[in-house]
Amino acid sequence: MAAAPPPAAAAGAAAAAGAASGWGGVRRRCQRLLYWVPVLFISSILCWSYYAYVTQLCLLTMTNIGEKVVCLVAYHIFFMLFVWSYWKTIFTLPMNPSKEFHLSYSDKESLEREPRGESQQEVLRRAAKDLPIYTRTMSGAIRYCDRCHLVKPDRCHHCSVCDKCILKMDHHCPWVNNCVGFSNYKFFLLFLAYSLLYCLFIAATDLQYFIKFWTNGLPDTQAKFHIMFLFFAAAMFSVSLSSLFGYHCWLVSKNKSTLEVFRAPIFRHRTDKNGFSLGFSKNLRQVFGDEKKYWLLPVFSSLGDGCSFPTCLVNQDPEQASTPGGLNSTSKNESLLFPAKPLRDSQSHLLTDTQSWSDISAKAEKGKIGMSNPALTMENET
Repeated sequence: MAAAPPPAAAAGAAAAAGAASGWGGVRRRCQRLLYWVPVLFISSILCWSYYAYVTQLCLLTMTNIGEKVVCLVAYHIFFMLFVWSYWKTIFTLPMNPSKEFHLSYSDKESLEREPRGESQQEVLRRAAKDLPIYTRTMSGAIRYCDRCHLVKPDRCHHCSVCDKCILKMDHHCPWVNNCVGFSNYKFFLLFLAYSLLYCLFIAATDLQYFIKFWTNGLPDTQAKFHIMFLFFAAAMFSVSLSSLFGYHCWLVSKNKSTLEVFRAPIFRHRTDKNGFSLGFSKNLRQVFGDEKKYWLLPVFSSLGDGCSFPTCLVNQDPEQASTPGGLNSTSKNESLLFPAKPLRDSQSHLLTDTQSWSDISAKAEKGKIGMSNPALTMENET
């Protein structure tokens, strides 16, 4: 029988473990504080721009009362929408997979007992058989997160910074110190849009005074330097924001995330880079919702719950099809498609909307194909 370690040695090991965990906790807290540096930088730029525009430009430099009033009113509208959307992007918690995607205690035990390979996949297949998941890994296996111990829903990814699985993860943005995903992607888009409008408005209204600065048309006061740097900052941010906003508009139009651009989603039988694209109108509504009165406001109106998404398993993006003849690609690949699994109600109606030519064509083909929209077919398990 092995001898027990001396009390002094055991106490020393416990103290060393406690010191290591304590140092790890301090390091994590320091990292969390450092993550806020980009947000503080943006906030400080925003506060300075408010002072420079409102005080130095509008109140002290502009002489026309009507111009002052118009600029101040318009500026505060853009400023309010910018701050509101930025705040919502930062402080909206990313959504995580619901409990149904987490493995049960018995499934976890079975997964730990089984050797890696087909045996573990069999456990995961049993756990995922009733879940609305259609994407797979590159090897065709069930997507499983061994850190969160859950079956990953479609479009869900594990964030190494947040150390959580994020629904419909787009990217982790250091400028908002948050993951951009299903719960705040609309807020992020509005933040880009209103920050771009904010910068363009400042640059446009500051331009004439910026020119006067170079032509010595302004008195030599402190306002001159604020006006000059305000124009440079607004113009510089406008260029970078316009490219970023344009890129995310393209992503919305194609129903893609940044991660899906770099790695196309893999379905049961093939990779399809346009697998989630339902057409421009439906892609837009999936992010902004059905009620247009909420589109321009940073309030949550996206469709669905982030755990399941309708798919369009065709080789061609439906937005690129110029005629209803584009449906032929679906009938040719019928053997590769899967019967539908149930979606959440708020997502299912995207597949039964009657606004596009594909739905009109579906009425004529209903007897042959047996689906409400042959161009929008759901994946199925075999």
